[in-house]
Amino acid sequence: MSTSAHLPAEPSVAPAGAARTGGTVTDRLIDANHRYADAFTDPGMDARPVLRVAVVACMDARLDLHGALGLALGDCHTIRNAGGVVTDDVIRSLTISQRALGTRSVVLIHHTGCGLESLTEEFRHDLEIEVGQRPSWAVESFRDVDQDVRQSMRRVRTSPFLVHTDDIRGFVFDVKTGLLREIETAD
Repeated sequence: MSTSAHLPAEPSVAPAGAARTGGTVTDRLIDANHRYADAFTDPGMDARPVLRVAVVACMDARLDLHGALGLALGDCHTIRNAGGVVTDDVIRSLTISQRALGTRSVVLIHHTGCGLESLTEEFRHDLEIEVGQRPSWAVESFRDVDQDVRQSMRRVRTSPFLVHTDDIRGFVFDVKTGLLREIETAD
């Protein structure tokens, strides 16, 4: 599946102030930003999400979180990484989101067909051989997406840094149907 159809068409003339340096994907994104900025008006929002929710999800390009959840600009904080895994950095972001910016709820979204289901921690070993240094981070691969959502919910609920852990819910997004399936905790 090609995603190039989702990128803006290359303009025949670069917008005023836009430097063309070779037609890379990044150049196309910058051109799109110039067109966006031409019509942009300050929405008058601050960094506090209107719905007081943080969404942690996989970085997979097939997940349109705002569309799938009916969210608009300013509704939520969105934290994405490979697998939607709750890592120390996700806890850092959630802590700032809750303690400094007022969020109260956390929604965790993994998905079907995740690339982390086919990786193993051997990936780190291969990197160490290739570059001569072992990564300090874990791959966080998994075989059972439901169990990984449960583990992520546990990590959020048991973090001493998070003050709002009563509304933590986890889901698996089906990339074929667009539907969310809620994962119940094993507790």
